[in-house]
Amino acid sequence: MTTDNSKVIWFTAGVALGATISLLFAPASGEETRRMIRDKANEGRGKLADKGKDLMDTGRHLYDKGRQIADEAADLFDRGRKMVEG
Repeated sequence: MTTDNSKVIWFTAGVALGATISLLFAPASGEETRRMIRDKANEGRGKLADKGKDLMDTGRHLYDKGRQIADEAADLFDRGRKMVEG
C-alpha cells in the first residue's frame, strides 16, 4: 500500500468518525440521529470498499508487471547461459 492510498483511507475514516461524533452531539431526535449515523456509515463503507477494490486492482497490475519482468529476466539469463556454454 502506498503512502498516498494510506493517507486517503485514514482521512476518509477520520471524516466518518468526526461526522459520527458531531451527529451524537447534534440537537436532533434519537431516531433522526441514528438514521444519519447509519447513512454516513453506509456511505463510508461504500467509499472504503471502492478504495479497497482500487488497491486490489493496482496490486494485481503490479504483480502481473513484476511477473512479466521476472519471466523476461529468466529468459535473458537462459539465453546468456546458452551463449556462454556455446
